[in-house]
Amino acid sequence: MILEMKVPSPGESITEVEIATWLVQDGDYVEKDQAIAEVDSDKATLELPAEASGIISLKAEEGDAVAVGQVVCHIDTAAAKPEGGAPAKVETKVEEKKTEAPKAAPVQATTYATGTPSPAARKILDEKNIEPSTIVGTGKGGRVTTEDAMNAVPSMGTPTGGSRGSERTKLSMLRRKVAERLVAAKNETAMLTTFNEVNMTPINIIRNQYKEEFKAKHNGVGLGYMSFFTKAVTRALQLYPDVNSMMDGDYKIAYDFADISIAVSGPKGLMVPVVRNAENLTFRGVEAEIKRLALRARDGQITVDDMTGGTFTITNGGVFGSMLSTPIINPPQSGILGMHNIIERPIAVNGKVEIHPMMYVALSYDHRIIDGRESVGFLVAVKEALENPMELLMDNNPKKALEL
Repeated sequence: MILEMKVPSPGESITEVEIATWLVQDGDYVEKDQAIAEVDSDKATLELPAEASGIISLKAEEGDAVAVGQVVCHIDTAAAKPEGGAPAKVETKVEEKKTEAPKAAPVQATTYATGTPSPAARKILDEKNIEPSTIVGTGKGGRVTTEDAMNAVPSMGTPTGGSRGSERTKLSMLRRKVAERLVAAKNETAMLTTFNEVNMTPINIIRNQYKEEFKAKHNGVGLGYMSFFTKAVTRALQLYPDVNSMMDGDYKIAYDFADISIAVSGPKGLMVPVVRNAENLTFRGVEAEIKRLALRARDGQITVDDMTGGTFTITNGGVFGSMLSTPIINPPQSGILGMHNIIERPIAVNGKVEIHPMMYVALSYDHRIIDGRESVGFLVAVKEALENPMELLMDNNPKKALEL
């Protein structure tokens, strides 16, 4: 029996996916539920499991864009599993027939000079500012075709030695969608960024005092900076609800909950899973959920549902060494908080110069819906909570707050 495997719907509103990688070869024997391919949607990379055991026949190539519901492979469920579990290959015998080779047509002189582009190719080369004479044409008589022009890249100058190789690879569907969203955020929002700095000494004191006990108590979940920042953000969002809202045409949608998107780096690029109702989570709850989502992103198991929604985003460029940046809004949200690296710097404290671990923080926001007073007030509220976590985030009872 031949089973036709179709592309399942990875989520609402997704009508097309791209075959990123086949994890099996044509003719392999596959087991039911075995991952046979990775597919990219515009929101996530997902594994495609085999729906039955048998010998597989691939019907789509890597890089193909396929519609949801389209057949991408056949599985011969009647095929026996090979001994030892070795992959079985489907062999087809092709009967060879002797045919008389056709006589070659007489070569006709071309009217095109080598390096002459077609009109369409010339237009493309003009837009790229590339001289046609620098292109080796693959068309008739050396004519530069439209495809030649599209593949051409501008000169990088006169070589002076050393390797000058290059590689042209197609971006994944997920990466292309991320690029589209970033450009849209820049073009379709009135984005501004405001900055402040945070003295991390109080948080470091708490972490150094309780992190080992916290980790032992909560099954290996660490006490990181993200729980402090998430708790500070949810508190500030309650004080300045406009930052937790978004535009919908001529309307503003305000939320009484805080679904915090946490930007993490995965093997397929930037992922932004969501911590739901973060305002109700404890320090342990925030750290455990962030760890769970980060592991799913790292292992390529993140789902569309994990990244759907979100009312505000936190991104931490500091883990890569960034000192200062202007994060781009994650649409349709109206605000994003950027964390950065922690550097010991001299600052004035009560009229004296002291050295403290300092972090710059940045809030990018959509000025169409958030005014300067709310944006600055929000960031100051975040700073106040981080510099006084004992009182503002822990009710002066850190052991209770940390569930120790």
